[in-house]
Amino acid sequence: FLALLGLIQMPPGRILGGSAMFEGEDLLALPESRLRDIRGNRIGVVFQDPMTALNPVLTIGRQIAEPLMRHRGLSRRQALTRAAELLDLVGIRDASRRLSQFPHEFSGGMRQRVMIAIALSCEPRLLIADEPTTALDVTIQGQILDLMNELKARLKMTMIWITHDMGVVAGIADTIQVMYAGRIMERGPVDAVFASPRNAYTWGLLKSLPHGDLAPGERLTQIPGQPPDMFNLPPGDPFAPRNLFATERCRLEPPPLRDAAGSAPGHQVAAWYDLPALLEGRA
Repeated sequence: FLALLGLIQMPPGRILGGSAMFEGEDLLALPESRLRDIRGNRIGVVFQDPMTALNPVLTIGRQIAEPLMRHRGLSRRQALTRAAELLDLVGIRDASRRLSQFPHEFSGGMRQRVMIAIALSCEPRLLIADEPTTALDVTIQGQILDLMNELKARLKMTMIWITHDMGVVAGIADTIQVMYAGRIMERGPVDAVFASPRNAYTWGLLKSLPHGDLAPGERLTQIPGQPPDMFNLPPGDPFAPRNLFATERCRLEPPPLRDAAGSAPGHQVAAWYDLPALLEGRA
């Protein structure tokens, strides 16, 4: 998503092809001046690590007020008033006093809430959240998830949530897209994918989660092997070297993303094998 928003220097970054349509415009073809109008305005981003994403030498108030002044034309006083309202919205008490504080004076969970406040300041149509709860304890994670769901409904915005936590996906998403080595392995409605995964990588991720019917002494499932070298990907399916169900075709030819037979509308998979049939035979 950094490349989509023009946040990766090119070169060394490269866009090899394709398009990224947003409200009728191809983000990949827009000049930098137009992208600046969209970033932080129509598209908000919650970055993964709030300690490095927030500027340590600027006050919280200034960092929240900046996009409001840039995109909404508010005066400094107006922007700071709105910044206090946003801090209150994300659950930070005594917001007016805390505007003059710096990031190091906030806990990890509160810094994450500040990042959310900045991302939501201009009421974007799309919010991209990159692992926003990774470093948080379970209690704070639950609060952030509840907050994001509430704000999504209140502001009527679309949200893209990037995460490795399948439990979070189950609780917050409508549609899931499973990626491996930069490629889409499976996507579809969350309920359909969780109930009947069609790609071995998705199946492995779900099997590795702790579950209530785990027998005493039973070990959690592990996905064997190591992730591939992104500079030297295998010629076929990138997951084939770690896939217990891989065929010779998997190792030679990358599978296209296509509809999963017998599943819900919109459920697609990239695989040369029929995973449900293989699992049934294995059982």
